[in-house]
Amino acid sequence: MTDMSSVASSATQRVAVAMSGGVDSSVAAAWLVDQGYEVIGLTMRLWDCEDRANGLMYRSCCGSEDVEDARRVAQTLGIAFYVVDMRQEFLRDVVNPFLQAYAGGRTPNPCMLCNQEIKFKHLLNQTQSLGIQFLATGHYAEIKWTEDQQPQLFCGQDSRKDQSYFLASTPLEMLAHLRFPLGGVSKEETRRLAKKWGLHLAEKKESQDVCFVPDGDYGTFFRRHGVVDRPGLIKGVDGKDLGRHQGIHGYTIGQRRGLGISSSRPMFVVAMDVEKNLLIVGPEDALYGQNARLNRINWLIPRVLSHQKFRVHAKIRYASPPVPATLELGSTPQQGVIYFDSLQRAITPGQACVFYEGRQVLGAGWIESEPMIREDLKISEK
Repeated sequence: MTDMSSVASSATQRVAVAMSGGVDSSVAAAWLVDQGYEVIGLTMRLWDCEDRANGLMYRSCCGSEDVEDARRVAQTLGIAFYVVDMRQEFLRDVVNPFLQAYAGGRTPNPCMLCNQEIKFKHLLNQTQSLGIQFLATGHYAEIKWTEDQQPQLFCGQDSRKDQSYFLASTPLEMLAHLRFPLGGVSKEETRRLAKKWGLHLAEKKESQDVCFVPDGDYGTFFRRHGVVDRPGLIKGVDGKDLGRHQGIHGYTIGQRRGLGISSSRPMFVVAMDVEKNLLIVGPEDALYGQNARLNRINWLIPRVLSHQKFRVHAKIRYASPPVPATLELGSTPQQGVIYFDSLQRAITPGQACVFYEGRQVLGAGWIESEPMIREDLKISEK
């Protein structure tokens, strides 16, 4: 890895950019250069690129090709560029929690955790230790400031590309040190700017996979990293035995395919009982619930008290639209229950529930459990 100690200086208008080798972060860096900032490009090495010919897997982002793309962009822009080794932190703070969550019957959001723990904690700490106060990324979101200079997180102007959902778990104290240059533009405009500034990856495709499981083969990934298959029963919501599963870590709420059961109508995973090692399935209407317990709520607004109630719009996954709901806090502001005005499909433990007021992001909590199955569909003790 390159020694970064030489980048520290007393210069003022300096900003580090987390460069993934994609078009968004590259244009963010070019934008800041165009605005007259002294820009330092940082690319994180998070996961080893390995040889599939030897039975191992490649990554789909931050691999050697992406590092070289980022390096080439830095050369085009004439900025300093450094590769930062964060493999240990990534394994400890993203991959291991990902494995533990699936083993516990939850469906994690590793991209959100990576932002929270790797980019906006470890990488920001490194940039600040070098005297660089601001870290920019290519996220489509906006930061605005109150009259007393408190940061507020808002959705990106392009609703089709808005990524504020993935940023909502960022601690408020870190938000003041972040910059999102692309918050006011569309993806199409980003690609146009990449061409304008002569960046070679203007048409580079985006990765849609979990970066450390690029081929989507979760079963092989779990086994390779010590998650043991633990077969058990598949039961219907009426309590009937319908088959056997190979380990609940291989399933997620709302899943239909790959259940290996026969039924006269489509069946979906509606709940998991980790203690009894049961996978519970039912018809699609059993997927719908109207509430969920939340924990580890992160607030992006000042001074939130326990036992408060909030009217919010909330979304339970990135691709879902925000819907009206009431958030009722418990004995601490970090715990609560979200009550949706209407039934929601596949409320999934381990996913984030993000709260909005208009375009402003108020905060986010992690879904602790699926809603109770309706009484008319409730599983018996058979």
